[in-house]
Amino acid sequence: MNLTFNARIAGSEIHCEIGSDTALSAPIFCFSLMAAARVVSGGTMVRTVAGYAEVALPDMAAGSVHRIILAHLDPGYSPKNRAWLPLGPYLRLKDGPVALLSTERGVRFNADPPGVAADVAGLKLVPQPENWAPAKGVLNVAGFACDHGTFAEVAALGARLHLKPFLDPNGVPVSLVTDAALAIGAYRLTIRADGIDLAAADDTGVFHAAITLLNLRETYDGALPCGVISDAPRFGWRGQHLDCARHFFRIDTILRLLDLMALFKLNRFHWHFADDEAFRLEVSTAPDIWQKTAMRGEGHLVPGVFGGGIASGGSYSLTDVAQVLDRARQLRIEVLPEIEVPAHGFALNLARSGLRDGGDSGGEVSVQGYPQNILNPALPGTWALLEPLTLEVARLFPMAMLHLGCDELPAGAWEGSAAVNALKGRHGLQTRDDVQGWMMARLAKSLVAQGIRPAAWEEAAKGGNGGIGHGALLFSWTGQGPGLEAARRGYDVVMCPAQHVYFDMAHSGDRDDWGASWAAFVALEDVVNWRPVPKGAEDIADRIIGVEGCFWSEFTTDDAELEPMLAPRLLGLANKAWDSKDSVDGPALRALAQSYGPVFDRIGWQRHRGA
Repeated sequence: MNLTFNARIAGSEIHCEIGSDTALSAPIFCFSLMAAARVVSGGTMVRTVAGYAEVALPDMAAGSVHRIILAHLDPGYSPKNRAWLPLGPYLRLKDGPVALLSTERGVRFNADPPGVAADVAGLKLVPQPENWAPAKGVLNVAGFACDHGTFAEVAALGARLHLKPFLDPNGVPVSLVTDAALAIGAYRLTIRADGIDLAAADDTGVFHAAITLLNLRETYDGALPCGVISDAPRFGWRGQHLDCARHFFRIDTILRLLDLMALFKLNRFHWHFADDEAFRLEVSTAPDIWQKTAMRGEGHLVPGVFGGGIASGGSYSLTDVAQVLDRARQLRIEVLPEIEVPAHGFALNLARSGLRDGGDSGGEVSVQGYPQNILNPALPGTWALLEPLTLEVARLFPMAMLHLGCDELPAGAWEGSAAVNALKGRHGLQTRDDVQGWMMARLAKSLVAQGIRPAAWEEAAKGGNGGIGHGALLFSWTGQGPGLEAARRGYDVVMCPAQHVYFDMAHSGDRDDWGASWAAFVALEDVVNWRPVPKGAEDIADRIIGVEGCFWSEFTTDDAELEPMLAPRLLGLANKAWDSKDSVDGPALRALAQSYGPVFDRIGWQRHRGA
């Protein structure tokens, strides 16, 4: 059997063609869109789950082509680019499912824009140092001679990145001295024509200095400019998030991402492995939830939402976790695990009973289109799952912090639950935000009692009863406003505004681009055209402890699609997290990206070109 499939955007519609060289009886067309779909013509909708849909088609004769016109149920979801076309399409036939291979898959890599590379003001280095005092001359270097163990770890990193050997016993000598006057993580490099002096107060400072030398050797092709670099990180939290629930990323991809993060001095990996679509960590306290949800697609509890196709997914074993933690430790990166409560629990509700009030008549639907995706905090079954689960997950990770989720609670949540109404009466709660805040505070209290710090998205601060509290770290994602408000209420905050550092957003409005757009089109310049501490917020600067980029994988069907969504925009994130002067503007970042283009190519990390 030879099947063909093509799809294209036509205004607000999606026009699809399915061809077959074999007669087909009553085929069912299965696929997913960004959000719930409707059929304009060519078939009959028989099932939808969020953006996943099944459309009954008429019988097809051999050699025929059938045309289907689709649109999003919500007219506000007008297709923006190729990522909005059907993902994971297949036909369900009487003999089983058959994949439809589309030519419109993945991020396209345009040629680099024409023109002369822009000059970089200062060093060709990401992130930019706190201070650079140039001197005359250059230091020609192929490798460095240093017997400090940290340099060996950076050499191993360079080897994994396919760069030339970093260490050479006959290379340029690096002399190390301890300078207790320097801050934690700070360093000073004096580059002379005959060698290098390195001063730091601790091992992290040595690591940062070695990473700088690795970068400079690559961006200057071995001819390092002489001078003195005095440097220190602005924020202790310099993070990158990865959504492994919507798309299951292989462990080798995660390890590769950690290596790239370390090259740019990012030091927090936010591991998002649980959401509406799956719970992917192999926990012993609740084996049913990952065993039943790790795979999705034909015949599984969760159908092929977000490009899941006939079958996709996986779960992370304790061995996988140990691998990630070991690599992270070598790279001075800490790993923050995240579960999702009370919303984004569609898969959990399918996998286990007792998490939702059976008498709840509420018809709440999540922003992604999921019905009944919230856990009920008034039920014993919810706490029988969450209390041991949160403790087990947190204890797997030495960071002693657990992100509890707490975003996008649907309107109308728990309105039909008699159990929640009784809970409201007992605790003086009025609104759904009050109920959520009460639930998060209870979870946070149980973690704090075990020496674990809670973290959550910005919504956890909501509720007339004060929200999550308990020293929780909050992540401000819809913009900076909620983060500033939370900081003024005494919360520590990580800034991750979607308009600037959500790397699942398309680079541009070009129909040939790839990605989401609900927050913005995030061009390279947008990644640095903001301030983590805005003017007028200087009084709470000490509460803003970091910056984080996020990658949500709703439209990701292959690990490689991650790469050009991050590169080169990751350069802007790294500089924003490190550079206390906010010294890099849009044109400067584009010039730095041009300098780093050949480095990405040597690493073998695909980059978005000409965005």
